[in-house]
Amino acid sequence: MRSVLAAGLHRIRGGLALALQAGVGAGLAWWVAHDLIGRPQPFFAPIAAVITLASSVGQRARRTAELVVGVAIGIGVGDALILLIGTGPWQIGLVVVLAILVATAVGGRTPLVVQSASSAVLVATLTSATGVPWTRFFDALVGGGIGLAVMTVLLPLNPLTVVKRAADPALRTLADGLRDVAGGMRAGDREAVDEALDRLRAAETSFAAFSDAVKAARENVAFAPARWRSRGALAQYVDGADQVTYALRNVRVLSRRVSTALGDEEKIPAVLATGVDLLGDAVDLLRQEWAKAAEPIAARQRALSAVAEAAKAYDEGVGFSGGVVVAQVRSIAIDLLRASGIELADAPRLVRRAAGWHDRPRATRRAGRRPPAPGHG
Repeated sequence: MRSVLAAGLHRIRGGLALALQAGVGAGLAWWVAHDLIGRPQPFFAPIAAVITLASSVGQRARRTAELVVGVAIGIGVGDALILLIGTGPWQIGLVVVLAILVATAVGGRTPLVVQSASSAVLVATLTSATGVPWTRFFDALVGGGIGLAVMTVLLPLNPLTVVKRAADPALRTLADGLRDVAGGMRAGDREAVDEALDRLRAAETSFAAFSDAVKAARENVAFAPARWRSRGALAQYVDGADQVTYALRNVRVLSRRVSTALGDEEKIPAVLATGVDLLGDAVDLLRQEWAKAAEPIAARQRALSAVAEAAKAYDEGVGFSGGVVVAQVRSIAIDLLRASGIELADAPRLVRRAAGWHDRPRATRRAGRRPPAPGHG
């Protein structure tokens, strides 16, 4: 019970800023439209403000445009039909059908289509045909503008806080998954590896939230002058988000191959498990260094150490699946180096050097084998 309450409080803290934004936006939109402009019943204004602020993070400017266009379509269709055929159940149904068809015909996506339909319903049920159509469109425009003003000027969210809150669980899950896979390798426990893989698959949701938070950060910093000073600290998250998502997918590939190796009773050298464990440390260090806005030097070093350890598996002997795992360790290390700010041209070179491959013939590199020892030509 206590854990449930704690989780609920955590979610409330996470949603409090958005709730305050939406509450202020709705009240302000009504006040501007009703008290300042003199609209008698500007219910579209607070609705538009709330929809703008409740839109998916990183998409508020686009959603506001979709909102205004959707309202225009819904109001136009609703007013025209109600004027011609009156109101009633079948008229409301027809209004919704036509509003959706018009929104679809102009290439609208789901938000625009939904807004067109809901606006048409509101016009058909809550307003009279004697109203002036453009005034309701104007209400929506006022509400959308107020929503944008609230999110950019009055109560802009701290993008760094939003991104950190989203990145932390994603990176923790990735680090824990790598360590769990390494533990399963050491114990020869295929079931433990498969369970870790299931958790890594479920982590896609956390990484999607991280990606959305990064989009929100870009939008917030671009439109909110009060948050411009956050641009430097956000750069690491913004530049690295895609790379850690690639790392997650490569870790899943690695996990499946480990499971196959264990199922085939293939030899798995201890150094290979150590390399996977070190990758988990590298992810954890990356999370900590990003949180401190520090250069991720320790994360880079740990990722390269993982490559060096995994490469030793060739000396002890690996089967087909083991060789794939070594290759995946290198791929994940490149993803983490890229996430830490290393350029694309430099990351593979650093990984080859860590593996002891920097001075090897290219043909040998492609074959995935260590060069023959002297005298064994």
